[in-house]
Amino acid sequence: MKFTCEKKMLIDAVSNVSKAISEKAPFPALSGMKLRLDRENLELTGYNMEIGIRTTISVESSDSGQCIIDAALFSNMLRKLDESIVLIEISSNYQVTISSGVTTFNLVAQNSDEYPELPTVNSDDSICVSQPILKNMIEQSVFAVAVTDMKPILKGELFEIQGGKLTLAAIDGYRLAVRSEPIKFEGEKKFVVPAVTLSKVTDLLSDNEEDTAELCPTLKHIIFKINGYMVYSRLLEGEFHPYRSAIPAESKTEVTVDRKQLIAALERTMLIINDRAPSPVRCYFENNTLKINCKTTVGNKISDEISAVITGPVIEIGFKCKYLLDPLKVIDDERVKLQMNGSLLPMKIVSCDDNESEKYTYLVLPVRLPKD
Repeated sequence: MKFTCEKKMLIDAVSNVSKAISEKAPFPALSGMKLRLDRENLELTGYNMEIGIRTTISVESSDSGQCIIDAALFSNMLRKLDESIVLIEISSNYQVTISSGVTTFNLVAQNSDEYPELPTVNSDDSICVSQPILKNMIEQSVFAVAVTDMKPILKGELFEIQGGKLTLAAIDGYRLAVRSEPIKFEGEKKFVVPAVTLSKVTDLLSDNEEDTAELCPTLKHIIFKINGYMVYSRLLEGEFHPYRSAIPAESKTEVTVDRKQLIAALERTMLIINDRAPSPVRCYFENNTLKINCKTTVGNKISDEISAVITGPVIEIGFKCKYLLDPLKVIDDERVKLQMNGSLLPMKIVSCDDNESEKYTYLVLPVRLPKD
C-alpha cells in the first residue's frame, strides 16, 4: 500500500482524529489509528468505544489496504519533515516508510483485523445548526456539567428541541446553565451528549457563519458531521433533571451590574481563596452598591465594592466564588442582571436585553454564610 499526499492536510487529519484515541485503550487495537486506503481516498479513524472520529482525505494512489498505526509517533514524524509532500509506503508485513525530501522515517504498523467497527447510526432526522452558534452554545453551558458519577446522566448536556428552538442545559447540583437559540427544525427531540464528546466537537467547529454542523441522533448514539469529520458518540441514558422547574419565574431583588467589573472584583477575591481556605465570597447589595467581602480561615481578607443598579430589598448572600465567576466569564454582554429571592435561594443571571431574555439563564446556589 503506497500513497502520496499533502503533508499539512495529513497532519491536520491525524491530529483531529487522534482526539478519539485513549491512552488507556480497552484493547491493543484501539491504541492506534486505523488507516484505510481506497485508491485516491484515505480514511482515518480513531475510536475508544465511547467516541469515534473519522475523516477522509484525498491522496494520490492506485492501491488499497488498511492497517493500524501509532498516531502520536506518526504525527510527530510528519511534523518534523521539511517538504510539503509526503510519501507513505506500507509493506505486506506492516513496515511503514515515511519519506519527504531527503528524510526517511521507519516505524511498524499492525494488522487491523481486530479493529472494531464504529456503531451504525441510521437517523431519520438530521438537525442543522450554524457552527459558530453551536460552538458558542456549548462553551457557554458545558462548564456546569457534573464531574462526579453520583448521577451519571448529569455528566452530559441535555439537547432539547421544541417549537423551533434548540436548548442546551447542564447542571451539577450547584449551578445550572441553560442556553437557547432558534433553529430550522420541525418536531421535537431530546437527548443527552457526554461532555467529553462535546469537548471534541467544539475543537472541530469553525467560526465561519456560513458553516453548518449536522447532528444525527438515534436512540443510543449520535453523529456530528463537521467540515468533513464525523464524530460518533454514545448518548447517556436515563431521565435528565427537570431543570425548568428549578428556575424561579419572579424575583424580589434585582441588580444590574457591569459584567467585567464584577469579574475583576471576584478574581481579586480568588487570590486569597484556595483548597486550604475555601471560604465563600460575601455579597451585600444596598444603595446601588455591591460590596464584596471574604475572610479565610487562615486570616486573609479582602473588601471590595462596585456600583450597581439595585431594586428591591437589601440582601446579603454568599457563594463559592468560582461558581459565580464561571457563568460571568462566558457571557458576551457588557451588563448582566442578577435576580434573587433571599439569601438561601439561588441567584438567577439573565440578559439585560428583554429581547435576549431567553437566550441564556444561569442559576448559582448560595452557601450559608458564617456569622462574623
